[in-house]
Amino acid sequence: MNEFANGKLKSKKRYIQTMNIITLVAVIFIAFLVLFPIWWIFRTSLMTNPEIYKFPPSLFPPNWLFSNYEKTLEVFKFWKYLWNTMLIIVPACLGGTLTATLCGYAFARLRFRGKQLIWTLCVGSMLLPTMVTLIPLYIGWTRGVGLHDSYLPLILPYFCGGGAFNIFLIRQFIISIPRELDQAATIDGAGYFRILFNIIVPVIKPAMIVVALFIFIGLWNDLLQQMIYINSSDKFTIALGLTNFKGQLKSDWSMTMAATCMSFAPGVIFYLIGQKYFVEGITMTGIKN
Repeated sequence: MNEFANGKLKSKKRYIQTMNIITLVAVIFIAFLVLFPIWWIFRTSLMTNPEIYKFPPSLFPPNWLFSNYEKTLEVFKFWKYLWNTMLIIVPACLGGTLTATLCGYAFARLRFRGKQLIWTLCVGSMLLPTMVTLIPLYIGWTRGVGLHDSYLPLILPYFCGGGAFNIFLIRQFIISIPRELDQAATIDGAGYFRILFNIIVPVIKPAMIVVALFIFIGLWNDLLQQMIYINSSDKFTIALGLTNFKGQLKSDWSMTMAATCMSFAPGVIFYLIGQKYFVEGITMTGIKN
């Protein structure tokens, strides 16, 4: 009987090891599929145009021409575009994270009339496609407020709650925190804001970082709205500058790919810095309803 149990245990261990190996191979293969296009862009940026069109293509550049980046920087105003982009992203991330935290706390902890209706409308707004609200918002910002060729239409909406999904994310985190902490602080004489900033905020820092990352990524890649609200070339962001740069060069793929690498590098760096909190925040979002 013991031999049968030992044999069954060994068989189970072999099965687990086999599945782990298969899973590891699958993960490596998927990672290769994701990273290969990035490598191809970087590899192309270090080659001359004749080398790019050579067939069969080489996986590695014959000569690592980092001088392509120097040539690209002479015509591609990367640092100017980066500064303009940060003028939008930094206040939007700060305002969006703060207001999303305030709204999430209100929906998770406070009691007020119409709370359920407002929450339903807030969550339901996530179902609206961006294109549905694009024209009304443009008319409101340009004709109603008179903001032409300005960064404010891209920044101010994040000071009005930070976005429905971000509010939802913060709310789910706060709900997972025991109410006994709030009650103990209330007995000690703490008000709503003191409870939020002294008790809740230190616990939900991962969620707040995730919200900031979401806002950062959304604004970094938001070419459509930037094209609508920004017209002057001096105010171009990374996305607008890269689009304009590609149109000017046409077939010079080495410089185009160099500019592309420089454009997505800051986003990758910011994501890698907050990756731990990003994964933690997404994992814990639906722990408790």
